[in-house]
Amino acid sequence: MSNAVEVHELTKKFGAVTALDALSFDVRQGELFGLVGPDGAGKTTLFRILTTLMLPDAGNATVLGFDVARDLWAIRSRVGYMPGGFALYPDLSVAENLEFFAAVFGTTVEKGYDLIAPVYKQIEPFRDRRAEALSGGMKQKLALSCALVHRPEILLLDEPTTGVDAVSRREFWDQLAALKASGLTIVVSTPYMDEAMRCDRVALIHGGRILDIDAPAAIGTRFERPLLAVRGANRYAMLQTLRAFPHTQSVYLFGEALHYTDARANISAERVAHEVREHLISHGSPDAVAEPITAGIEDSFIALMGAPAAA
Repeated sequence: MSNAVEVHELTKKFGAVTALDALSFDVRQGELFGLVGPDGAGKTTLFRILTTLMLPDAGNATVLGFDVARDLWAIRSRVGYMPGGFALYPDLSVAENLEFFAAVFGTTVEKGYDLIAPVYKQIEPFRDRRAEALSGGMKQKLALSCALVHRPEILLLDEPTTGVDAVSRREFWDQLAALKASGLTIVVSTPYMDEAMRCDRVALIHGGRILDIDAPAAIGTRFERPLLAVRGANRYAMLQTLRAFPHTQSVYLFGEALHYTDARANISAERVAHEVREHLISHGSPDAVAEPITAGIEDSFIALMGAPAAA
């Protein structure tokens, strides 16, 4: 079975800015594939090329076996796309938006209803409400319904949960899991590491380049240096102290803790934890606690980006 998406040496520039820099990866049929990276990483440019809204400057890409430069109409009829931000018609009602997008693809809401029902039923009681009057979570559900109503073979979602509350984000990813279980191929970009963990594989992207591709849990296993979670009452004071510690590779805020990476590779994490704690205590943080932890995607991402010491 051929891949759903194949990207080879894809390059796109905007003047002096290189948005995509010889990008290469593939997405398997039926896979939930995540593109993880910060703003400006090149994710939206990539989606615009894959949906035939923009041509690359170099390289090539195929979606469902069709070339993005030559087969735009074949691709457009087979793709469901949710761009970043709300892109539906604010003056139309929920029902009118859905009917419009069905008509664009030469179908009807009734023909696609069984596919969109798990999502659409949650907003159907508000079918006569104008789209601009919907909450963020309801707008998200409407946009997903519009992207699915023509029964696409692949779903491309560009940061679909940005600006949405935590409950709606979780519900949305539950819906994606159900769609994936039905056999639909899904490519989704996200800046959220908890969402990345729900993907089959993720590509870490920064500066238009792929830093790593693998299953989310596998990426963290390649973290090569001792990593600690450091906790205490005055996190800012500890952050400043660790910035001056001679063995610091990186240290940054992570929720209620600091994540500290030691610059020494051949040393036990337990020994590093003892040294870090003693250093903090001797510099005015008597309640400091330091314990070894397993690296996650975010830790690996920062390391792969080449984070400077005490970033």
